[in-house]
Amino acid sequence: MADTGDKTNGGAPRCVALVGPQSSGKTTLLESILFATGAVNRKGSIKEGSTVGDHADEARARGMSTEPSVASTSYLGDDWTIVDCPGSVELAQDSYNALMCADAAVVVCEPDLDRAVALAPVLRFLDDMAIPHMLFINKMDTASVRVSDVLQALQGVSARPLVLRQIPIREADAVTGYVDLVSERAYHYKPGQASDLISIPDSVQDREQEARQEMLESLADFDDTLLEQLLEEIQPAKDEIYQQISKDLAGDLIVPVLLGAAEHDHGVRRLLKALRHDVPGPAVSADRLQIPDGAAAVQVFKTVHAAHAGKLSFARVWRGTIEDGMHFDDTRVSGLYRCVGANHAKLAKAGAGEVVALGRMELVSTGDILRPDSVGKGELWPETLSPVYGQAIHADNRNDEVKLSSALQKLIDEDPSLSYEQVADTGELVIRGQGDVHLHIAIDRLQRRYNVSVQGQKPQVPYKETIRKPT
Repeated sequence: MADTGDKTNGGAPRCVALVGPQSSGKTTLLESILFATGAVNRKGSIKEGSTVGDHADEARARGMSTEPSVASTSYLGDDWTIVDCPGSVELAQDSYNALMCADAAVVVCEPDLDRAVALAPVLRFLDDMAIPHMLFINKMDTASVRVSDVLQALQGVSARPLVLRQIPIREADAVTGYVDLVSERAYHYKPGQASDLISIPDSVQDREQEARQEMLESLADFDDTLLEQLLEEIQPAKDEIYQQISKDLAGDLIVPVLLGAAEHDHGVRRLLKALRHDVPGPAVSADRLQIPDGAAAVQVFKTVHAAHAGKLSFARVWRGTIEDGMHFDDTRVSGLYRCVGANHAKLAKAGAGEVVALGRMELVSTGDILRPDSVGKGELWPETLSPVYGQAIHADNRNDEVKLSSALQKLIDEDPSLSYEQVADTGELVIRGQGDVHLHIAIDRLQRRYNVSVQGQKPQVPYKETIRKPT
């Protein structure tokens, strides 16, 4: 794939989700992508709370993503939406829902052998749902282990073969560039800019040939023609290799692996070009999800009750064109927006592939597929995670009890993996979710978004006595 990026796949806007363990650098990668594509003039900082991704108060207070963040941009003439998903396992429901409306996922991880197992849940979900995905090994500037060792550890948690696309160029103890194994070109990193094309250093010549042969052998498992060429020791054309990678990725047969360091913009433009070339278009994804043909079809993947804008339903347009003011069954679109983090730009209409926010769709919930004559859940929508942890809560002000019930309903509308119940035996109101962090975020939202201050504590255990015999 040449640096000019002359190949593309699709034409309609595409959507990619950034997923991976907490602190792997997804939000930093989003900042670097938005900077590289010109969507922002300067990169924000997690420490300063100025990133596009973690714009919610709860996220900035914790220095971590607490809900999916949506940002639209364009690159080399193609329109993209990037969804930055939370990395905490306790917030997995939001990530899984967002992945259902993506054409592909970029799984962001660190070059840390001990953390490889943390990728297992999201990789399993991607494979179960046949969602194309690639790996981006981030923070290569601090790597102290060999890429081959990292790849071996990651392969242990991936059901699909990992296909290394690049090898690093090291000078002393620092990674200063990479060699692309398909084009057989070497590049030297330049922070904040496109990498410089250089000659392949003598020190990596042998490793490059070995890694390239391993890549070709992995691809040959899925193509008889390529296998015959390798057996006859014929070097396949580079265009054929690119096409095979693109085909295998779209079929969720392989997981391409790229390298970089998002904090310094290393490898980010190469990642963008790989996405542009290899990620299938929305029509392919709609067929994978069994979205009906015909008139307009839109699917909601996230619901937010904003303080001033009211209820916003973030959705992917799968088929046709939608317009502000149009009706889906008995529900009218009252506002149509394109998003870059917390900033919303009003639209008159949106076409297939776009990710938009729909205003005030009160009767619509997360997972619904909206068509002009019907609204209902998609058949392949993931099941809601069962609660594993609970806290008893009560409003600081007894006059807020009614407001508390309404606010809890909105929280569950936003995050279906939350639930609550009034326990008859103890009289306590117990909120349940995926863990302590999950519930503390929910309690923060009650205060910040709905102005309901509550206190949490361990639920009481309703011990009971049983009469065994008369005396």
